[in-house]
Amino acid sequence: MKTICKIILALAVMTVVTNAGVFSQTAREITEKASDAIDMESIEMSTTLKIMDNKGRERIRKLVTATQEFNGSIKTIVRFTAPADVKGTAMLIYDYADKADDMWIYLPALRKTRRIVSSEKGKSFMGSEFTNADMSKPNISDFEYRLLSTEMLDGRECWKIETICRNEDIEDEYGYSRKISWIEKNTYLVQKIEFYDFNGELHKQQLFKNYKKQPNGKYFAYYMEKENVQNGRESVMIIDGLQSSSSMPETAFTPSMLAR
Repeated sequence: MKTICKIILALAVMTVVTNAGVFSQTAREITEKASDAIDMESIEMSTTLKIMDNKGRERIRKLVTATQEFNGSIKTIVRFTAPADVKGTAMLIYDYADKADDMWIYLPALRKTRRIVSSEKGKSFMGSEFTNADMSKPNISDFEYRLLSTEMLDGRECWKIETICRNEDIEDEYGYSRKISWIEKNTYLVQKIEFYDFNGELHKQQLFKNYKKQPNGKYFAYYMEKENVQNGRESVMIIDGLQSSSSMPETAFTPSMLAR
């Protein structure tokens, strides 16, 4: 009987220690793990972007994207392939771990490549409810983090984490003052994000669906929906095809190549 009691006590202690380890995670640590779960350093993909106004009218745009890591920075090039009025438009992003990203855009109508300044990064991505900043990974150090609670969302137990911009310059760069994310506990995959404007009012909400595990063990959401709750507009990104590697050379990821 004493042996059985000791075993039960040992299991109880292990359970307490394990649970303590889970709940001792900080909001920042959870956010970092969520970022790592989807960290695709090399991909090529094709995407359909649907843009709906508040009357249900829809515009469809097609684009292709390639991403590669070079010398510690992630470089991404996005090219629009259809329809005709945006075909040839291209964006280049240098995503750095320890400083603000660099972005450029090529507009074929002007035959000109120009840099996207920091105040434009939080603006609309090609007329959609997604922003230019959404096209790159946010820098973890730009924010403060707070674990609000745990909550069920569509049958998934999630951490509910508040992310607050550290200063007004960062708010201007990302286009919001704070956001609240629902991160599934079992997978560390983000399921939903609410974005709040500079007055603290809910501005947009984004849903992530149809996650698929890639050969490198990372996950990618094949469906992303972003709704502007203030004006009724909505945009959807659907991944039509994805390859978890890219053979494009670094010379392809330069501003001078955007016009080609």
